[in-house]
Amino acid sequence: MIGAGGLLGKAVVREFQSRGETVLTSRIPWSEPDAALAAFRAGAECLRDAAGSGPWTIAWCAGAGVTGTSPEALEAELSLLAEALGVFEEVLCTGGGQNGAFFLASSAGGVYAGSSAPPFTEHSPVQPLAPYGFAKLRAEATVADFARRAGVRAFIGRVSNLYGPGQNLRKPQGLISVFAKAHLTGAPVSVYVSLDTLRDYLFVDDASRLVADGLDRLVLPDIHPGETVVKILASQRADTIGNLIGACRAIFKRRPLIVLGASPFAKAQAHDLRLKSVVWPELDAHPVTPLAVGINNTVQEVQRLALSGQL
Repeated sequence: MIGAGGLLGKAVVREFQSRGETVLTSRIPWSEPDAALAAFRAGAECLRDAAGSGPWTIAWCAGAGVTGTSPEALEAELSLLAEALGVFEEVLCTGGGQNGAFFLASSAGGVYAGSSAPPFTEHSPVQPLAPYGFAKLRAEATVADFARRAGVRAFIGRVSNLYGPGQNLRKPQGLISVFAKAHLTGAPVSVYVSLDTLRDYLFVDDASRLVADGLDRLVLPDIHPGETVVKILASQRADTIGNLIGACRAIFKRRPLIVLGASPFAKAQAHDLRLKSVVWPELDAHPVTPLAVGINNTVQEVQRLALSGQL
C-alpha cells in the first residue's frame, strides 16, 4: 500500500484487513526522492518475498496535489511515480508480471473539469482545466504504459469528491471537513463557486469497498495481463453546495458561516460534475452511505480531534 497515511489509503488498508488480507505498508520520505526510491525498493522486495510465486497487488493511493498545486510540485510527483513503477517492474516482474495487479487513485473532478454534457462516464471525453487534472491524466497514462510493458493488470479509479473521517484538515480541499472544522472553531468558510454547483460526494468507506471489489474483479479471467481498466468511483448522486450547507445545518443545528468570495482557481472548477459509471456496474450495486450519515461521522471525528488538541 502506497499512501497508507492518507484518507483513502487508511480506508483501503482497513477494508483489505477486514477481508482477511495481509497488508504491507511503509513510510515514504516524499520530500527526499532518493530515499523514497530506496523505500519503494525495500517495500517491493518485502512484497516479493511475502507473495513468493503467488499474486501480489500494489495500491497507489498517494498524492499531495490539489487544484491549486504548482506545476513544479505536480511534476515532481509524476517523476517519482514513474521511477517507482520502474523499481516495481525490476523487482516484481522478472519473467513477467502476470501475477501482479496495480491500483491508481485518480481524480474524476480533475480529468472531467472542462468536459461537456454531464453526467460523465468512462466514455466521456476528458478535459482538464488545471495542471492538477493534466497531471492526473499523465499519471494514468504512465500506469497504463507500465501495465503493458510489465504484463501487470491495472485498475485506475477516477474518484469523485472524497470525504469522511481522517481527512487532512491542513489540506485546502474537502468542503465537508472544512465545514465540520469551521463549526467547531467558529471560523467562516470561504466558498469560491456558486451554491448551485453540483458535486458527487463519496464517503471514504464506500470508496475503499469499490477499490477492493475492483481489484477482486480485475483478476478474473476476462482481464488479461497488461490490460488497464478505468472506472469512475462515485456515489453517482449529485448534490449542490447549497444542499450540502442545508445538510450541515441540520446536523450542526445552525447554518455554517459562509463567505462568498473570488479565487483564481475558480475558473478550474466545473459547475456540473455529475458522474455515472458504466464500467463494471455490478460493483455499484451496494447502497452508498447517506450524505447526512457521512457528514455526521466526519463531524464526530473532527470533534474527537478537537478534544484531543489535534485540531
